[in-house]
Amino acid sequence: MDDVAVPEQMRWRPAPGWPEAPPGWQPPPGWQPPADWPAAPPDWQFWVPAGPVAGAPGGGSAWPGGPGPAAPAGGPGPAAPAGGPGPAAPAGPPLPDLTRQGLALETWLVMLAALTPWVASAVVTIDLHLQRLGRLDQFPDIAPGHPVTTLVLSIVDYLPTAAVVPLVLLLLYRTGTTPSALGLTRARWRDLWAGIGLAAASFGLEYLIAIPLAPLVRAHSILVNTAAHLHVPPYYLVLGITQAALTAVAEETAVNGYLVTRLEQLSWSPRSALILSLALRLSYHVYYGLFVVVVIPFGYLVTRSFQKHHKLTRPILAHFLYDTAAFMIAILVR
Repeated sequence: MDDVAVPEQMRWRPAPGWPEAPPGWQPPPGWQPPADWPAAPPDWQFWVPAGPVAGAPGGGSAWPGGPGPAAPAGGPGPAAPAGGPGPAAPAGPPLPDLTRQGLALETWLVMLAALTPWVASAVVTIDLHLQRLGRLDQFPDIAPGHPVTTLVLSIVDYLPTAAVVPLVLLLLYRTGTTPSALGLTRARWRDLWAGIGLAAASFGLEYLIAIPLAPLVRAHSILVNTAAHLHVPPYYLVLGITQAALTAVAEETAVNGYLVTRLEQLSWSPRSALILSLALRLSYHVYYGLFVVVVIPFGYLVTRSFQKHHKLTRPILAHFLYDTAAFMIAILVR
């Protein structure tokens, strides 16, 4: 099975001045360099090499399984940190080779973990809509009669939405995709304008799609689930902005930053990756009912933007502005 490409800077290599390793040597569990060898760089780490290990010429030191005296079973003893000899840090087994199958399995498990809560919430919302035959309740009354308490608790209750973000960023980082490679850097003016343009275009296309659906919606209102005016104090806009920010970061990091990047690494075509990302995005917006189709323009635009520019800040900004505008209309417009 083919190895997934691993950036050259993450492959294992001997530190400068170390003797040559036997051909094909790989570090066994718990192995540390002998104390009399030169110190390794501070960011040095084990990584099972794809081929024979070649080091600086030399000889005579202990490579387990190679020429010279073998290291003891529990490790050869103290390592040589930059400041001089000291006790070796406990070492676990070396990281295994990342295979295409393993990376694909990781991708599906991450998507399952990220999307399951969102899809479950959508299903519950649909059920409530069918029971009440009412409109979407975006701000449940957690503490009846105490609006400020409800606002604070609603923010706390919504925080788990973004819990997947550090996980996917770590998994991407371990295979060489840093946040800066995803475009998670300080947003420039052109990124801001691009985000505004994506949000505005999404709004415009949404209304164009909604026009032919309007007669059907008027005749069968149960087919849609939309947010009407929210009868809450204006300061609830704080809750709306918070939800917009958490949603934008969570969805775009998981669906574009992680999924689209992994599918590229798994040699999916941009078109196939776009279709899958759209299908998954629609899955947790099914509570819109028939109006779920209005999600397609937004999902298409932000994913194509990321595929073309690899600037995750742009989809995040567009998503945040889109949701914030929707909340402002629902809360402030009388």
